[in-house]
Amino acid sequence: MILYEYPFNERIRTYLRIEHLFRRLKELVARDHPLDHHYALSTIFEVMDVGARADLKSDLLKDLEKQRQTLHSYRGNPAISERALDAITAQVDHCYTDLGNVQGKTGHALTENDWLMSIRSRVGIPGGTCEFDLPAYYAWQQQHGDVRRADLHRWASTLAPMAEAVILLLKMQRESGAAQKVIATAGQFQQNLPQGKTFQLLRLSLDPNLGIVPEISGNRLMVSIRFMRQEADNRLHATSDDCAFELTLCS
Repeated sequence: MILYEYPFNERIRTYLRIEHLFRRLKELVARDHPLDHHYALSTIFEVMDVGARADLKSDLLKDLEKQRQTLHSYRGNPAISERALDAITAQVDHCYTDLGNVQGKTGHALTENDWLMSIRSRVGIPGGTCEFDLPAYYAWQQQHGDVRRADLHRWASTLAPMAEAVILLLKMQRESGAAQKVIATAGQFQQNLPQGKTFQLLRLSLDPNLGIVPEISGNRLMVSIRFMRQEADNRLHATSDDCAFELTLCS
């Protein structure tokens, strides 16, 4: 199954982008080739760009506090395991404390590294990190993969509190929804969202053998999905076939 996710607000959109970047970073750092580590470093710079939003840290802390209050309300409920509740509460508390201890914006400590910032200033220029432009960076790329990996881990560790908070919040968000099997008649699906309940994230699971792609739009009142198929002209065209998929709405 192919899983698509659609955020209903800008805050969740930012969280998903950060999660995407950290997944890429983890994959690239584990490899040994200098080119992989170049793109790992570029990914760190991308995380810094996304994390530079002034309200990101406060949004994360507010969401963690909201989750703490929700978990506290479950105390004494016989249907909920106290051990499991203690474990997830400890994770939320850990993320809240670590993030709260971070000084300044995400990646601020890295901005004080002149060598890294010289690379960052040129990484967006086509071919701007060639050896004749940044000989010190080229020399770093010639070092053993383990040496480069240790450096990348050290630099990425300054971003870890934000990453851990985002990953935990998205995990809890996803677990709040229940999947339902639905059919898009003639490739079209619309659903009014219940009043009085705010959804944050839509998840759509689709059989890849169907060869279709969803175009999703939505707001607090309604969600609309149109299924497209790539034809011989390499363009996407709306399909008129009935399409079965799984839909999950996470609040």
